[in-house]
Amino acid sequence: MWQEENNTLYRSFAFDDFSAAFAFMVRVALLAEQHNHHPTWTNTWNKVEIWLSTHDAGDVVTEKDRNLAQAIDNLLYAGRS
Repeated sequence: MWQEENNTLYRSFAFDDFSAAFAFMVRVALLAEQHNHHPTWTNTWNKVEIWLSTHDAGDVVTEKDRNLAQAIDNLLYAGRS
């Protein structure tokens, strides 16, 4: 679940291994390009952390961030029943 903290939307994701985490990051990178909105993120082994804020709006959370967060969630849950 995304949490709003320190003028960002934040979420942590855990995967089975590094390959799965990195594959997720690649998919998110392509999605971010489509949205023309790029996250701040980290990856350590199977964990990916993402922070979203709109830099040109003064580094605060905007609808642009909420839309990308929803798109990331949709990507994550695509194909799951």
